[in-house]
Amino acid sequence: MIFTVRDLEKFRSQLSPEYEDYQLELQDGNIVIIGPSDIVSSEIGVRLTAFLFTWITPRKLGRLFDSSGGFILPNTDLRAPDVSFVSRERLRQTVRAFGELVPDLVVEIKSRTDRIKKLQDKIQMFLELGARVGILIDPDEQTVTIYHSGSEATVLNNQQTLTIPELFPSWELPVTELWPPIFD
Repeated sequence: MIFTVRDLEKFRSQLSPEYEDYQLELQDGNIVIIGPSDIVSSEIGVRLTAFLFTWITPRKLGRLFDSSGGFILPNTDLRAPDVSFVSRERLRQTVRAFGELVPDLVVEIKSRTDRIKKLQDKIQMFLELGARVGILIDPDEQTVTIYHSGSEATVLNNQQTLTIPELFPSWELPVTELWPPIFD
């Protein structure tokens, strides 16, 4: 059976309260249930979002979304990257619905139970549909991999700096800033 976004919304409304923390996506006509992230991955997402937000907002570059922001894609999938960005030229005003476009930036953050290949495939799908940049953050290896359509991936480590010049000119973030601090 092939499901639609409408079917997914109906399914969501019928879930019992103990499943409210689970995210639902629509992939190739199938409903995919995604459990909550571990707290390290969640904190990395918040940290990246905060760093980007403080750069994007005063410059009015566009809109930033967290892992709950779903996008209906040209292939009819409903997917939600862990962090995403859409330029102001492409989304002048948000609506109270799923975004019906491909984000310019998609970020996936490996959770303890995630498989790298699935995350790479998700990023590749977004790039094939029109995303400009994809980023995979792996807390286990402490690496950040940057993907662009049609070019080789670039892997950054803790001695390097993350930049995304095609979307955020002059923005820089040392990779070490992504990892949760250890308090003494």
